[in-house]
Amino acid sequence: MIAIIDYGVGNLYSVEKAVAAVGADVLVTGDAKDLESADKLILPGVGSFGDCMKNLESAGLIPTLLEQIEKKKPIMGICVGLQILFDGSEESPNVKGLGIFKGVVRKIQTDGLKIPHMGWNYVKVGRGRNSKIQDSKFMAGLGLTPYFYFVHSYHAEPADDNVIIGRTFYGEEVTAAIEFENIFATQFHPEKSGDVGLKVLKNFVS
Repeated sequence: MIAIIDYGVGNLYSVEKAVAAVGADVLVTGDAKDLESADKLILPGVGSFGDCMKNLESAGLIPTLLEQIEKKKPIMGICVGLQILFDGSEESPNVKGLGIFKGVVRKIQTDGLKIPHMGWNYVKVGRGRNSKIQDSKFMAGLGLTPYFYFVHSYHAEPADDNVIIGRTFYGEEVTAAIEFENIFATQFHPEKSGDVGLKVLKNFVS
């Protein structure tokens, strides 16, 4: 069973519908016991970094979430659900993230392009800067530059470049996906990205 973490943010219905479409049993829940019993977790996020962390803390789910990650339970973050895995964000300077990954979320330097970065853009698949597609089990079968749907103004800059598994370009190089051991997260919205997004979710489910 896949548990989608409900902490008052994110378009949960769209994510639930997409995960169900790839054949998974799915439950939207804010109950810590459900997170403990689930096979895998999905951490969505829409809105500001600070609001997401505040809501997650208010829901009392941070200790359970960290415990499940420590136990190597597979987890997928989406959009701000990726960003809060890091230490902090320029968007909410006084708010600490979950600190799973070292690094900071910074505003995209767009060189005059509109913010937020909204719409379809390619993702260059590969770990670090000199790797091949087979290095990722979650982005497998997608080709080298699949297109996904984005809506964001900030992106993560990991201290360890090797956790990055996908990049895009919008004024500057932008982190689009990360992968490390049991953790996978996307800045793009797979649930809004058609067949290619469903493939990513299928990879995570299976």
